[in-house]
Amino acid sequence: MIINDSDVSSQSIFLNSIMYKSLIKPFFFLFPAESAHYMAMNCLSFACKIPGGKSLFKFLFSVEDKKLEKELFGLRFKNQIGLAAGFDKDSRWVDELDTLGFGFIEIGTVTPLPQDGNPKPRLFRLPTDSGLINRMGFNNKGVIEVATRLRKRQSKIIVGGNIGKNKITPNEKALDDYIICFEELFDCVDYFVVNVSSPNTPGLRALQDKEPLLNILSELQKRNLTKTKPKPILLKIAPDLTDSQLDDIIEIIAATNIAGVIATNTTIARDELLTKKGKIDEIGAGGLSGKPLAKRATEVIRYLKTKSSNAFPVVGVGGIHTAEDAIEKLNAGADLVQVYTGFIYEGPAIAKRINLGILESLFS
Repeated sequence: MIINDSDVSSQSIFLNSIMYKSLIKPFFFLFPAESAHYMAMNCLSFACKIPGGKSLFKFLFSVEDKKLEKELFGLRFKNQIGLAAGFDKDSRWVDELDTLGFGFIEIGTVTPLPQDGNPKPRLFRLPTDSGLINRMGFNNKGVIEVATRLRKRQSKIIVGGNIGKNKITPNEKALDDYIICFEELFDCVDYFVVNVSSPNTPGLRALQDKEPLLNILSELQKRNLTKTKPKPILLKIAPDLTDSQLDDIIEIIAATNIAGVIATNTTIARDELLTKKGKIDEIGAGGLSGKPLAKRATEVIRYLKTKSSNAFPVVGVGGIHTAEDAIEKLNAGADLVQVYTGFIYEGPAIAKRINLGILESLFS
């Protein structure tokens, strides 16, 4: 009997999915979400240090096919599936995460100074909704340490730098923080993301208003264009913006000529959740991600693409757990997509599963 590569890939994904959902995920879900995150990544790091470990993971979780490649804002992505910011805030695991088949990795959010973030617990699972609520608060080691780590990385995967302001920096001084991060990371990342849309830094979302946002993006782009090889700058927006605010975003992109938009960040909405209200109230404030965000994120992508007449690239984020979810975002107009919560619920084979689904859709 002849077994082709497609059969092997399908069997591999099936076994990985069964093992992850029946054994690995239940074990890690016994622990607080933030603790489990570091435990899981420490396990991956250890496994990658074993001779042959990285090669094994790449064999198990990567799909190499020219039809998956995407050229966008001067970069060639080996596939359209990225890991969103927030998973590797300090660029600790870029080399290890590269073994899991992603086309690109976004690190951060990075701030000029190290900061601890909000008090723990600050990351909560909603298994009934396949979602997460977080109020991490830009916890990171600061831009100098992050840049140092990035300079030591061995993998060639495309890396984006998601940048923000320190909590102690008043909004009228926010531009200074974004400039510091931009300059320190310029030689270490392939593209930038300006994060003014996290709900977990007090007052940050006010920077999405037209005047302050135009000021920040204009100054960053001005500095960018003085460089020998300018880097793409993208803006990450909240899903909670009104149509009028989205219209402002479209005008700002046109005025500043930045590379594109990431849609979307987490939401402060709590609509139509299956998790009991008492549990949600007990968790409290934070940004909601995962399946509950899927519909709204797709709506924002479609609105931006339609209203702007496809004037700029959009990276789609929010509720992507399956190939069907990713294809829905791509059909709505997304040029690339990113996963985060789906990675936690679906396991390390998520990028491979989505990429194989995209390949299959090309021939259906």
